[in-house]
Amino acid sequence: MISIDLKKYPQAPGVYQMFGETDEVLYVGKAKLLRNRLRSYFSAAGDGRLHIPLLMEKVQRIEVIITDTEKEALLLENTLIKKYRPRYNIELRDDKTYVSVRIDLNDPFPMMQVVRQVKDDGAHYFGPYSSASAIRETLKEIYRIFPLRHSSIERCSKRGRPCLFYQIGQCSAPCHGKITQSDYCKLVDGVIQLLEGRESEVIARLKQRMSAASEEMRFEDAARLRNQISSIEKSIEKQKVTDYGGGNQDVIGLHRDGGEVEVTLLFIRHGRLIGRRSYPLEWTLDLPELLSGFLQEYYSQKVILPDQILLPFSVESADLLGEWLCEKRGKKVRLMTPQRGEKKRLCRMAQRNAEESYRQRGQRQQACEQVLQELRSKFHLPCFPQRIECYDISNVQGNQSVGSMVVLLNGEPATAEYRRYKIKTVQGADDYASLREVLRRRLLRGVEEENLPDMILIDGGKGQLGVLSMVLEEFHVEGKIGAVGIAKSRVMANVRGKVVERSEERFFLPGRKNPVSFRHGSASLFLLERLRDEAHRFAITYYRKLHSKASLRSALEDIPGVGPARKKSLLKHFGSLKKIRAASLEELQQMPGMSEGLAETIFRVLSDS
Repeated sequence: MISIDLKKYPQAPGVYQMFGETDEVLYVGKAKLLRNRLRSYFSAAGDGRLHIPLLMEKVQRIEVIITDTEKEALLLENTLIKKYRPRYNIELRDDKTYVSVRIDLNDPFPMMQVVRQVKDDGAHYFGPYSSASAIRETLKEIYRIFPLRHSSIERCSKRGRPCLFYQIGQCSAPCHGKITQSDYCKLVDGVIQLLEGRESEVIARLKQRMSAASEEMRFEDAARLRNQISSIEKSIEKQKVTDYGGGNQDVIGLHRDGGEVEVTLLFIRHGRLIGRRSYPLEWTLDLPELLSGFLQEYYSQKVILPDQILLPFSVESADLLGEWLCEKRGKKVRLMTPQRGEKKRLCRMAQRNAEESYRQRGQRQQACEQVLQELRSKFHLPCFPQRIECYDISNVQGNQSVGSMVVLLNGEPATAEYRRYKIKTVQGADDYASLREVLRRRLLRGVEEENLPDMILIDGGKGQLGVLSMVLEEFHVEGKIGAVGIAKSRVMANVRGKVVERSEERFFLPGRKNPVSFRHGSASLFLLERLRDEAHRFAITYYRKLHSKASLRSALEDIPGVGPARKKSLLKHFGSLKKIRAASLEELQQMPGMSEGLAETIFRVLSDS
């Protein structure tokens, strides 16, 4: 452990950074009084946190940044953690991407959008929802009741008639003037009330409008309103959701087992539980500090802030955190530690969910370990395959060749480790040479950084496996990394030559003639097939992106007078390259800022291409 003179550090608020041997930031923390805080790290008794002795063995120097207030220290700490991602600070990872529903009331005719990021743009956000497919099914039902528009006004107004959604009653076609703005706003109000869980208010309002329509002899409008009421009542009957009281709340529960902690959030919106989210934390702090760090890390992300955050126990600087969250949201956010009543019951429920999430995660880990042990045995791997990489090459007739690498860590996809490779040294459709380039680039960096996989899976048969084996020998790692080739299943006719049968996927190993097979439907086979399919998806997505950019560049930027800014305005005005090609000369000339001469040039070049 290093020795420092604590008297050199000020009795003032600020942030401290701990650096390791290679000058990397190991830990970032804040303090109301920096000297007192640092003294706890060097006291003989320690401060009780289990990770501190391990951390202090690696610390070589400590730097501090003084701030005027503790609040400034909180904000600076959060900024530095985001910048350096220190190993010993909390890093939140879960296995789901949550979605929200966005409605921008600043738009004259707002629409519903399913988004994965919450932005500070003045729009209304609802959620978060754990299942994108489930919320899209819900929106389909909402469109049947309140037919908002599905696409942009500009694009739809260029059509000669309203879209198919209008024909089936799921769009009110504001793009073609089929509804007034005031009537459309009534639909939007109904949608917002449904998303907020206020179905009874929607039904009451629709019943009033239905009665008024009947009295005025507008029986078609009354029938339509009656059908809307019926659809909402059926939806309520299906949900059967428990009411947890009013308001928006995030309820946090913790479960600790040895050195592992599971943190679970329950999302309650307008008195209804809409979902949960769990995080396994890999490092053990004392629980109040861990919870404080979790709150800073989670709510510094683009998430929807609730009215109340219910905590299982009090945390250090709760008032400071609450003030920070209030400024971030622009409204009051209360951090509460309930002792009794309904809110305390919610905290206990969150804790039970954390326990269940921890148990389920343990079962998944155990199942993954069994699968990986089977792979090690079947493929005779030199070590347990903690890190598995799969590669694929994608091109069309040798154009825009790309490679992809996808990664499994302990049997789970590690998307942050995925890599794309643009082939640089190979001309034409030569998959073997392209694969060799990708593998050499990966292993060259892996050897330098001492970050090599335990197993490499190649999408292909013996030819691709031979390329992998040669590259492994070139880098002298053939005894450290397992090599496997996966070949697509063969289509065969049965003994009578009538019924077509498909064989299982075949796996080839270096120096072995016969392929390795797995029983039909086994977890190991499913894991490898999923990995291969993910590598193919990742490669083909990158290829399409490059191909699309190349097509746009060759079609537009090669036209004299059309640069990046003009290309962007053309695409924004017409919507796509296909629509630019289909535009008439008059339509091009009517575009704002377009001269007649340039319009004629664009029309002529695109017509000839």
